[in-house]
Amino acid sequence: MVWFRKEKVPKKQPEKKKVKMPEGLWLKCEDCKEIIYRNVLELNYFVCPKCSYHFRISTAKRLEYIFGENGYKEFDANLTSKDPLKFRDSKKYTQRIQSSISKTGLNDAVINVEGKLGNYDIIVSIMDFDFMGGSMGSVVGEKITRAFEKAISDHKSIIVISCTGGARMQEGMFSLMQMVKTSSIVARFHELGYPYISILTDPTTAGVLASFAMLGDIIIAEPHALIGFAGRRVIKQTINEDLPDDFQLSEFLVQHGQIDMIVKRTQLTSTLLNLLDLLAPEPKKEVI
Repeated sequence: MVWFRKEKVPKKQPEKKKVKMPEGLWLKCEDCKEIIYRNVLELNYFVCPKCSYHFRISTAKRLEYIFGENGYKEFDANLTSKDPLKFRDSKKYTQRIQSSISKTGLNDAVINVEGKLGNYDIIVSIMDFDFMGGSMGSVVGEKITRAFEKAISDHKSIIVISCTGGARMQEGMFSLMQMVKTSSIVARFHELGYPYISILTDPTTAGVLASFAMLGDIIIAEPHALIGFAGRRVIKQTINEDLPDDFQLSEFLVQHGQIDMIVKRTQLTSTLLNLLDLLAPEPKKEVI
């Protein structure tokens, strides 16, 4: 007969402390699905080390990669869009503008800067897709025009980096007129004899592509960038034919002579320097 019975109490397992990983330390490649440490990507210009997929990057990063330690100075930064049509869809156009300003810290979808690349004084206009899809409204057209006007008055070469969904529908005809405006100033700039280098990134489409983006003396594209005027589905329905798998990608365009070269982001600065050596007048030497 058992007088005492020891109850078996299950041992409590020590609670495992959950370690919270900071967000944004790892990024997934959209092409090969590789998980990559963010610092590795930054050192590689946000190009996947496994498959060479080019991540979209901010305008600040692009400018940092181009100018390096030389730095740059922004101009015409305070221009902001108005609402000439009093446009409203699910929300007011003015609300969309303010939302994009808060999100990006920019006043519109393009930045104008001047700086030094090697020995060359240059102007750079760079579009930001995070600001309303990099769409071209009146301010974008005005700032692109002012960049070329400054390049003309200062006798400098100019580089334009496009990343855009095209014209801004909320401004209607005011937006479409920027195609004429920017194309006209590019024609004036060509008379100067300094090079205009156009760089197309993913995506570059519609009204921007049909105007200043395709008017460069040299047109460069990043690998596997979407470049085209109308959408693939619209074109297929219009011509009633199947399209190649690489249709409207930079590799397709270079094969058909619509762009001059495809350059990896890691090689862009050296390529730009080589082109300026070939095309730009010799930089003025400082007199000691």
